[in-house]
Amino acid sequence: MLPDKLQNQIIDQNQRLIQHLNSGQHTQAEVRQLVGEITGQTIDDSVEIRLPFYSDYGRNLKIGREVFINSKAMMVDLGGITIADHALIGPGAYLISVNHYLDVDKRRGVTLKPVHIGKNAWIGARAVVLPGVSVGENAVVAAGAVVSKNVAANTVVAGVPAKVIKILENHKEEI
Repeated sequence: MLPDKLQNQIIDQNQRLIQHLNSGQHTQAEVRQLVGEITGQTIDDSVEIRLPFYSDYGRNLKIGREVFINSKAMMVDLGGITIADHALIGPGAYLISVNHYLDVDKRRGVTLKPVHIGKNAWIGARAVVLPGVSVGENAVVAAGAVVSKNVAANTVVAGVPAKVIKILENHKEEI
């Protein structure tokens, strides 16, 4: 973890970049370049990110190849978020790696637990993936689901809280 002063400088810088990103029209190349500045990594040319795009920190967000992130996705990434190759993130989805303590005396403090979205996983529209959750390879999180526990590979989860509703035996099957 970085010292608070440096962390706050990164947050300030990245919030300006995110505001610039979301305040005008940009080509996908420009979007990737700006998101690359926000994350501190090179974003592969195969990645498509629809605007607006949101992050509270940016530097702890890792995006694989051939990833699609739809509009209004929010990445709360201070605790780390990894999106593996070929993943799909639906519109308005929230990936959250930060939580607050329940104890009133510590409530302004945060706990950090990384989120991992596996290869070829699909996070549906307005789904919420909570801190510490891993979504397995080829898994699907249905629209509006709230995921508080790990999602096994090749499963579909839905609901609040999310529960397994289907096992994907044939990875080419439609849901």
